[in-house]
Amino acid sequence: MDTAARRREILGLALPATVALAADPLLGLVDTALVGRLGTDELAALGVATAVFTTAFVVFNVLTYGTTARVAQLVGARRPADAATFTVQAIWASLAAGLLVTTVLVTATGPVLDLMGASGDVTEPATTYLRIRAFAAVPVLLVQVGHGALRGLKDTRTPLVVTVVANVANAILSVILIHPVGLGVAGAALGTVIAQGMAAVVFMVIVRRRLPAPSLRPVPSQLATLARISRDLFVRTVSLVVGLAVLTAAAARIDTVAVAGHQVARELWLLSTLMLDGFAIAGQAMVGTALGEGDRARARADAWSLTRWGLGAGVVAMLVYLPLGGVLPGIFTTDPAVIETVGSVWLLVALLQPIGGVTFVLDGVFMGAGDFTFLMGSTVTAVVVGLLPVIALALSRGWGLPGLWWSVVALMVIRVGAQLWRLRGAAWTRVAERQATT
Repeated sequence: MDTAARRREILGLALPATVALAADPLLGLVDTALVGRLGTDELAALGVATAVFTTAFVVFNVLTYGTTARVAQLVGARRPADAATFTVQAIWASLAAGLLVTTVLVTATGPVLDLMGASGDVTEPATTYLRIRAFAAVPVLLVQVGHGALRGLKDTRTPLVVTVVANVANAILSVILIHPVGLGVAGAALGTVIAQGMAAVVFMVIVRRRLPAPSLRPVPSQLATLARISRDLFVRTVSLVVGLAVLTAAAARIDTVAVAGHQVARELWLLSTLMLDGFAIAGQAMVGTALGEGDRARARADAWSLTRWGLGAGVVAMLVYLPLGGVLPGIFTTDPAVIETVGSVWLLVALLQPIGGVTFVLDGVFMGAGDFTFLMGSTVTAVVVGLLPVIALALSRGWGLPGLWWSVVALMVIRVGAQLWRLRGAAWTRVAERQATT
């Protein structure tokens, strides 16, 4: 593949995926902006509850990444029927996991929020929001499988359309339910549940039409394959989201203003990083397909091209964010103390963008290669050696929210260093070849 063709393929996959990924956190931004107008306690409650929700559901993004990698490899190996069978097994896994998550969050809301440091006037709205939004578990996980299957087929345009429609529906529902209806934080949660349910139904219909019709029964051997290729990625994701949840809990232990400011900064950081993740999705599809076809040289060339694109996109994001530190926080809250707190970490949020651009692209490259063991090891190391020690140090020394955010810098620097070292070798290209033959 020549340079021009590679560029067209990268942009053709990455740009729709980037817009779709930007639309997903807009669901959280809409809630943050609307709930922020209700008061600081409600905004802090949303921050704590959202962190719990993210911890509960993002650990299952193995369903997206595992499905993307496996479908791309099997399609590259010209085994579309096997790709369809694998997708059905991922759907069964999402149903089981979703029901489990809903049950846990509804029955153990109090202990979970206590663990997150919620107290005082924050507890009641956080409990309300979390218990309602817990019913989005099954729809969210089905949507993840839908994204994964279509990405593996090198289709990022269809997920974009579904995601945008779902987020528009969420915005309309939230506006109506929060204010005119008067449900407050409960309205924000209910709007999200309805929008995610609609998206799940649409994704399942589309995936059914795009892949050969397999049996809908669980296949133990395929479920075992799903478990095997997802195991390391699951541990990797758990370590990451739990580490970030500890970060939110640490902010909550400072004071209400700190955790409210952290919520705003976190949402804006996630918006930009997930936008950069569009190139990672291109990496999953391109590298997975190339290695499924047995073309290592193309996979390596695609990986390095994507890394350069990720770095460039990260620099652009940094330049856009730097001058907006005094503007964007005001969209989400009118509390001067919260706005000032967000401003105290804004430089770090901006400077993290180029590092994130490379990190997320290489996550996608190694996921496409099925190199989940490396991803697990490098991420767990970054959390244990970088994130958690800096959080503990910041709390013990009273460094406030800026000190806590230096833990994110440590996390990202360790991750990207390990990834670049791995990319220089050839071992990651051989992992997918073994998986494509099973």
